[in-house]
Amino acid sequence: MRPPPDTTPPPAVVLYDGDCAFCCRLARFVGRRIDAGATVSLFPLQSPQARHALARHGLTPAAFTSLVYLEGWELEVRSTAVLRLCGHLAWPWRLFTALRLVPRPWRDRFYTWVAACRHWIER
Repeated sequence: MRPPPDTTPPPAVVLYDGDCAFCCRLARFVGRRIDAGATVSLFPLQSPQARHALARHGLTPAAFTSLVYLEGWELEVRSTAVLRLCGHLAWPWRLFTALRLVPRPWRDRFYTWVAACRHWIER
């Protein structure tokens, strides 16, 4: 008898704007602080890995202008994506996940403000 096909969900993937210096610096910062036991990968939205990861959801990188978090078959964007990523970080950075208690519209409004100012912030 043949084993059933592999239906294991893919590990966590975070996609960020590789053309944005602020986003790239933040990705490097996060990459150095990922918990040793975490299985999360960071890729620019412009990469082949991003195209492949989004294709599993029937999407393309052009559909996104924000941070994208994919884990298993779930897809999150904006502030929720950031907080899901924080769940993979080492102590004390993992504490930021407590911000999920803030209502999503408020979190997303702050995320949108930071995204609008990111080119000014990176200076």
